[in-house]
Amino acid sequence: MSGSMNLLQLWQLPYSTLLFSRTNLCKGLYPLPRMKMYSQCFCKQMQTTTYEVVNGSYLNTSNAKQENKSKDTEPAILLDTVGAFQKLPMVMPSIDILSSALRKARRISPTKGIANAAKREKNKGAKQLDALMKELTVPLRTYKESFPNKRHLHPYERSLIELTLGDGNYEEVLGKVDSLRKKLVSVGKEHASLCAKSTTKREAEERLAEGTRKLEEIFQSDGKSVDELMQIAKTLRAMPVVDLEMPTLCLVGAPNVGKSSLVRILSTGKPEIRNYPFTTRGILMGHIALSFRNFQVTDTPGILRRSDEDRNNLEKLTLAVLSHLPTAILFVHDLTGECGTSPSDQFLIYQEIKERYSSHLWLDVVSKCDLLQESPVHYITENVEADQPELQTYRKMGPEGALHVSVKTKVGINELTSKVHELLVSQSTRLNNTQKPETANSIPPPRKIFV
Repeated sequence: MSGSMNLLQLWQLPYSTLLFSRTNLCKGLYPLPRMKMYSQCFCKQMQTTTYEVVNGSYLNTSNAKQENKSKDTEPAILLDTVGAFQKLPMVMPSIDILSSALRKARRISPTKGIANAAKREKNKGAKQLDALMKELTVPLRTYKESFPNKRHLHPYERSLIELTLGDGNYEEVLGKVDSLRKKLVSVGKEHASLCAKSTTKREAEERLAEGTRKLEEIFQSDGKSVDELMQIAKTLRAMPVVDLEMPTLCLVGAPNVGKSSLVRILSTGKPEIRNYPFTTRGILMGHIALSFRNFQVTDTPGILRRSDEDRNNLEKLTLAVLSHLPTAILFVHDLTGECGTSPSDQFLIYQEIKERYSSHLWLDVVSKCDLLQESPVHYITENVEADQPELQTYRKMGPEGALHVSVKTKVGINELTSKVHELLVSQSTRLNNTQKPETANSIPPPRKIFV
């Protein structure tokens, strides 16, 4: 009997549909707690997730609901699912929309049974103008509704839009498309109404021609916004897909310090090159398989010593990854002076990033240690008589506790791999802990019933 109840529980059948309709069932039966069934959508390199805005931060829907129960907050905004760029519609060129609309409108015939020629002509004209207006505006309305509101996107995807298109351009183009739609609706209805009020056949023909010409002129004049939207859709759909929930190891540092080489060493398979529209430089994205779990490992564009206002899009991409993805940081230092950024500048960059992302799990690595071991003094290119003892120590050994590795000689690679695995497991545990309260409350305690 318990096996049957378990089977019925898994199939989510109500108790009233039990095939066992006998009345002499055992009393004191404990029903199994009803299990919640969640649907998941799996795509290549993408897992959909829903987010909500709670107190200015972005949390998983389950965690957001849990926090809302305990605090009186404003109604949460339901965000679009992750991977919204791949769901953008195919936008037709404006010239194709116009030619298709004109062709379909001309096929409209008058209502059958109208004997009077004038009435038949004005009926046909009004119907054709109405059809032309709808054929032009329905696609525009579909585009407006299908493109997500930027405020409802995941913050990382929102950052990519701003880096790729510029701040405000996305909303501006969508606004132009919607304005074009409203103008076409207004003009189309006006001329269809005038055509329907015609008193002669010739007047109906003239108003049909005038209305068609007016709609065509408006669409040709403002239809460039549709072409701009088509280019935006192409650009965003080509954006690399990143799993926004998977624990990620992010390699950070100045340019040319050896981040990409370490990604290749740490990845289980061959890393993929991710190309972003705002740069010709590809970003390496690899994966680490560990104890039946998958993790992401990625390099990031190098960060230079300058203010946020002066940073280019590549540096802003690095900061967006660290700010909005569940990342653990592996900071790479190059003390040889060969990377183009002095150890002193790297030290200042390191301090800034360390302070800004102090809550992240962290691991420091000094790369190219084989060159330092050959002649450590040879690679000191700055004045070593500095006032800060910490900086003097950094020039020689890097941060306290940093691992010294060499991709060329394999020195320290095994220890680095072990430390990275520990770091990713800790990151995964940290992420899972945020979901435990919801999991604990999702299954109600058993309740004794009598039948």
